[in-house]
Amino acid sequence: MSSSLALPATPLSNEQADAVARLTQDLDARGLWWLSGYAAGLASREAQPAPPLAAPVRGETATPGRISIVYGSQTGNARRVAEQLAADAESAGLGVRLLRADEYPTRELKHERHLYLVLSTQGDGDPSDDARDLHDFLLGPRAPRLEHLHFAVLGLGDSSYPQFCVVGQRIDARLAELGAQRVLPRGDADLDIDGVAAPWRAHAVAAAKDVLKPSATVTPLRPQPAQAAPAFGRERPFQAELLVNQRITATASGKDVRHVELSLDDAQFAYEPGDALGVWPRNPDALVATVLDTLGLDGDAEVAHDGVALPLRVWLGEKRELTKLSRPFIASHAQHARSDELNRLLAPEHAERFATLLAEQQVVDLLQRFDGGWSAEELVAALRPLTPRLYSIASSRKAVGDEAHLTVAHVEYEHGGQTRWGAASHFLAARDGGARVPVFLESNDRFRLPADASRDIVMIGPGTGVAPFRAFVQERAALRSAATGRSGRNWLFFGNPHFRSDFLYQLEWQRALKNGTLDRIDLAFSRDVSRDAARKVYVQDRIRERGAELDAWLRNGAHLYVCGGIAMARDVHAALLDVVAAGNGGDRDAAEAFLRELQQQRRYAKDVY
Repeated sequence: MSSSLALPATPLSNEQADAVARLTQDLDARGLWWLSGYAAGLASREAQPAPPLAAPVRGETATPGRISIVYGSQTGNARRVAEQLAADAESAGLGVRLLRADEYPTRELKHERHLYLVLSTQGDGDPSDDARDLHDFLLGPRAPRLEHLHFAVLGLGDSSYPQFCVVGQRIDARLAELGAQRVLPRGDADLDIDGVAAPWRAHAVAAAKDVLKPSATVTPLRPQPAQAAPAFGRERPFQAELLVNQRITATASGKDVRHVELSLDDAQFAYEPGDALGVWPRNPDALVATVLDTLGLDGDAEVAHDGVALPLRVWLGEKRELTKLSRPFIASHAQHARSDELNRLLAPEHAERFATLLAEQQVVDLLQRFDGGWSAEELVAALRPLTPRLYSIASSRKAVGDEAHLTVAHVEYEHGGQTRWGAASHFLAARDGGARVPVFLESNDRFRLPADASRDIVMIGPGTGVAPFRAFVQERAALRSAATGRSGRNWLFFGNPHFRSDFLYQLEWQRALKNGTLDRIDLAFSRDVSRDAARKVYVQDRIRERGAELDAWLRNGAHLYVCGGIAMARDVHAALLDVVAAGNGGDRDAAEAFLRELQQQRRYAKDVY
């Protein structure tokens, strides 16, 4: 969203316009559409009496005859499923309110009668940022008895992580423990979400109709603006032209990081800094050939699955996941191979070894090590569907126009004397200019620049986590050049192994420092250990070193952003706790409360993977 409201020929005073800007800065599209209707309704009262307006979705209270649908979403998948469920329920004549988890008033829970939750699990068993407070409340001692509540839970996760869908499992079990009545079994959706989510949604609506009396007419949950559906999306990606595919790490680096530029001309992608671009990859031809050779299967043989018939080579190249293992496939392969070793790895007491297997090996490694005797039909049915990969957009439209830039770490390594690749990163890295890449826009409303351009921002993004901050600085530079008042300061923390070979976008940051669009940068190159330093230095170490200044920025209103891997984000959070606690006399409980408050105010945002 822009930093100020564009109000040509406005009848508002400057103070009123500022108040409107503050009111709307954190609203998403649904909230803005509702607000526009609400304002129109107020205006119409001057001319004629108007019927009572429906209360806003975000402010409604629990009522016995309506379903509350609550979602906790990190990347948008849970939100999308919840919105689909709400639309299904409305179409069935049911009353619905839809809320993000951090907007659900927990004081209402004891009055709730019909509650559906769609909750994602992040990394190794964490709730999404927006669901953390609800998760902690339900699992804590203040949660009320819920004998009158009917509920159902759909969990979303990634079975390549050991703690698959554990957040949904915890909440489902806890609600039952509190006396609530489960109206249908919990669903656990893997990356191929619709395979579980679609039937779960249908059963959820049917169960609600059994309990509630559908109405012939239901006031829509969201105002329906008269506008055409987007031309392109997840299931109908835009074929973007690849303009630039440039390595931005030195040849001596142990990392191959690419700067990728894609043309979005005619895509109508109105992306904002903080959004991601979804890329639909294809598995490498060499990997597909190795799988076929390992199993002795004919790639040209036609295989039918779920009503679709394709050559096996196409299934493996374009429709099935080969570069990431999952628990269900490992369990199936253990049966096929009659492997006691694999079965032991699946046991809870071997969770650490199992996690290592998921992290270090791919499908083909399992097939080569344990002979499973798969048929083509069995293999297609057992493998997970290939899913898109999301990349933070590393550009601002104000700077690059109808393009999107990505920062891509090319995954390529040797295992057992053979080359292995990451699906999407190799798909992009192996393409030349002019190639077409199927992409779609994935909005991330929880990772946005402050609407007030005078606010300071602190960006923490080691490695390719720096990508969205390139977009942030470009956007803020454009706003600063157009601003009439004071512009906020920009502070970047960046880290990587080596200064000489891994300083991503070094020249751009140097130019930004020189022209004042970047006010400060702190660097941590962990493998550049000087003779006088016995330890490796990471961004969290720089955070602690700059603690007093960072604490002052935060207490004076700065917004804080973290992007990168889950382990890094945890280390950074621990460092931030140390910094804030040091600033308030060592009170860590108060420091936790302060950081939690920043998250609730959307002044502390994380984009982790």
